[in-house]
Amino acid sequence: MAESVVSFASQHVLPKFLEAVKMLRDLPKEVAEVTDELESFQDFIRDANKVAEAEEDINRRDRIRKRLMRLREAAFRMEDVIDDYVICDEKQPEDDPRCAALLSEAIEFIKTQILRLQIAYQIQDVKSLVRAERDGFQNHFPIEPRLHSCIGNEHFTWHKLRMDPLFIQKDEVVGLDGPIQTLKKWLTEGREERTVISVVGMAGLGKTTLSKQVFDRVHTDFECHALITVSRSYTVEGLLRDLTNKLCKERLEDPPRDVATMNQMSLIEEVRNRLNNKRYVVLFDDVWNKTFWDDIELALIDNKNGSRILITTRDEKVVDLCKKCLFFEVHKLQPLSKEKSLELLCKKAFGYGFDGSCPKDYEEVGLEIVRKCECLPLSIVAIGSLLNRKCKSPSEWGLFSQNLSLELESNSELDSVKKILGLSYDDLPQNLRSCLLYFGMYPENYEVKCDRLIQMWIAEGFVKHESGRNLEEVAQQQLIELISRSLVLVSSFTIDNRAKLCRVHDSIHEMIRGKTKNTGFCEYIDVNNHLESSGPIRRLTIATSSNDLSGTIEGSHHIRSIIIFGRREVLSEQFTSHLLSKYTRLKVLDFGYAPLYDVPENLGSLIHLKYLSFWSTFIRSLPKSIGKLQNLETLDVRANREIEVPKEITKLRKLRCLLGNRMSAIAVKDSIGSMTSLQMMHILIDPDGVVIRELGKLKQLRDMRLSNVMGHHSDTLSSSINQMQLLERLDIFVQHLSEPIDLHITSSLSKLRKLHLYANLKEFPNWIPRLQNLVKLSLVQSRLTNIPLISIGNMANLLILSFGSTSYEGETLHFENGGFQKLKELELQRLHQLSSIFIDSGALQSLEKLQIMNIPELKAVPSGIQNLKKLQVLDILYMPTEFLQRIDPNGGEDYFMIKHVPHLHFVTKNRAFLLAERAANILCGVIEVWSVSLFFIL
Repeated sequence: MAESVVSFASQHVLPKFLEAVKMLRDLPKEVAEVTDELESFQDFIRDANKVAEAEEDINRRDRIRKRLMRLREAAFRMEDVIDDYVICDEKQPEDDPRCAALLSEAIEFIKTQILRLQIAYQIQDVKSLVRAERDGFQNHFPIEPRLHSCIGNEHFTWHKLRMDPLFIQKDEVVGLDGPIQTLKKWLTEGREERTVISVVGMAGLGKTTLSKQVFDRVHTDFECHALITVSRSYTVEGLLRDLTNKLCKERLEDPPRDVATMNQMSLIEEVRNRLNNKRYVVLFDDVWNKTFWDDIELALIDNKNGSRILITTRDEKVVDLCKKCLFFEVHKLQPLSKEKSLELLCKKAFGYGFDGSCPKDYEEVGLEIVRKCECLPLSIVAIGSLLNRKCKSPSEWGLFSQNLSLELESNSELDSVKKILGLSYDDLPQNLRSCLLYFGMYPENYEVKCDRLIQMWIAEGFVKHESGRNLEEVAQQQLIELISRSLVLVSSFTIDNRAKLCRVHDSIHEMIRGKTKNTGFCEYIDVNNHLESSGPIRRLTIATSSNDLSGTIEGSHHIRSIIIFGRREVLSEQFTSHLLSKYTRLKVLDFGYAPLYDVPENLGSLIHLKYLSFWSTFIRSLPKSIGKLQNLETLDVRANREIEVPKEITKLRKLRCLLGNRMSAIAVKDSIGSMTSLQMMHILIDPDGVVIRELGKLKQLRDMRLSNVMGHHSDTLSSSINQMQLLERLDIFVQHLSEPIDLHITSSLSKLRKLHLYANLKEFPNWIPRLQNLVKLSLVQSRLTNIPLISIGNMANLLILSFGSTSYEGETLHFENGGFQKLKELELQRLHQLSSIFIDSGALQSLEKLQIMNIPELKAVPSGIQNLKKLQVLDILYMPTEFLQRIDPNGGEDYFMIKHVPHLHFVTKNRAFLLAERAANILCGVIEVWSVSLFFIL
């Protein structure tokens, strides 16, 4: 019997055991091979997709696409098994189990080895599947060798970012001088009745660029103005809410508290009240819906004082229905002339090397290219960006033009704009393609915060480590490259020319949605709970308010990223819990702006998660299970309420970004120093200040924002800040402003770029002028009687200076000759003692924007303001009557000093503001009287 058992073991068990040992030993090598194979297989899928796009026979194209779905599903399985290995490998115990003192460690080791063995078998299965699917596709639909459309693939340094048409500068505009003058005349002259002006033309003609250029030149002639980008799937309430918010923002007023819940009629009444008796201009950009005018007309009151509505659209039926308005004008925008098209092409192709005329050697082939672009600016800009990068000689332009002809002749179903945009997409390396396709996760015309986008790209694995640069810097460069290729538009810049908000043109968004639909890259569940794709999906945006998605996503097993977007109904705990239990492989989960109140305990099951956002939700706490998210890199808990986080959060050793403007530090106050990977942190300081001592251990911090700081924390906080050599941004908000804070910074803080101090300062910190890389300095409630403007004025890179409420209690500010040579923006707000400002002729010579707000004792325009030749924007907000009278264009004695400024913006105190101010003054007087009375009683 014993012999038979030994024989059975030697014949059956031992070989299996040895095979398992070998598979475990070879597993790292197998993972490396399958990782390399994945990249090759993705190239094969891209080539296969081109075969599908080029196929003219509809039935055959459908068969190819069905095969493509199988290829993509195989690729998804490859990615999954690689992810499983990474997670499993990180669980490996550090010590040899033979030496383990605890049985539990040995048991854990055995569990890990079993899991590793399962992964090894899965790798064998997926490799066989990939070979079979690749061979099957190649046998049925052979892939031809690739053709390249131009010579060379050299590295290129980008010279200039591509601006959003809504923000493009005058010197970037080509061929629109005539239309600009026409529209300007229609907007500012003529009839008193409200007039609708429509700009109509096909995609890519420059309707937005034209309209925004005119809008910028005339809006100061109107009392109210607003610019609204109209979503293709807008709701009337959403449109009116957006208009209300824009009108409030323009006058620096808070919108009504209940604006988010107002019904349509209430919103119409709100807009009418704000426009009543005012001459206004509103630009509605990119209108698609034929019922648009019916939806909006009632809100746009006709004051008979020359108000104007400007509409851009590519649909003439929209224009026809706008003609219901008694007074209207229509401008049909035409393609550029060949000469202007060539000028635009050369401006993009040669960048700063372009002197205004096309070089003779390039002229003939350049005209050929713009003719193939049908003289459409969008197409010309895209092609010009390609030429800039790839083709450096007339002969290369000629080869490019020949290949462009072949591309445009193939696949006749697509219009030329889509084909040309497709060429720009095909020219991207794979990581940039994925970055661009990510815009398909958002609605059309949606402006994405660049910082948020970059963190998502990193979580998705689109950004790889590069020597000498952190991941954020690499991702920033990738974004710049997409911008420079004219595929992504910058809607808003920071003062030092970094992209702040970005979006894609609607035609590019359309192209992206086509790509994502056919590739399974992402899918968008719209407000009607409709899911277009029937194949495997990798990423999902949920824009419906329904809590029942069982019919749409039950079969989508491969989802790795979810964004909850634009919901109104509360996310039920049952729905959220089901979502988390079903998709345990998620890497990105964004609840931003969702009405979420509770986070289920099973959040801890998402062990692959790298990016988690509760931005603007209503949660109050996080579950303890969050400590299980060992791969989490970004946690955004900037919710609408103060939020408590459990101590378990300190187990997240990979966490780089912890964002929470109202996040309590009480639970983690004595252990947050163990989170040594943190680079960004926003936190509320505990009353005892224990957490401040811990901060000194976080030597990788680049961005630190602290709230609830107290004066007695000064020494400890100074000591911690001195340990942070990488700090780029520092915000400090002191809780009790009656208690002054005194920071003693001895470190050079050589990388610090932004400093915001909301604090009562004993004196102006003498270390601030030493911050030679500081770009922005903001002081609020500082209560300083002396500010060393000479020292600050010598700071080499200072671009923005803001003296906020009660930051300065002196009577005079004197900007002396030679100071502040690079400063671009200066803000002076609520300085109640300030009565005079002097600007010497050689000071502030780069200033572009000046804001003077609510300074009651300042009765005259700053002396010397007429010497600020580069000043573009002057905001005069809530200033005393005497000040406003002196700058009145109709006879004001100081108007000549500011008439050279292109954009003058005045906001006067309305009745509500005056009543609130008077009440505040009365209250202050009561407090002062009470204080004096109490003093005498004592």
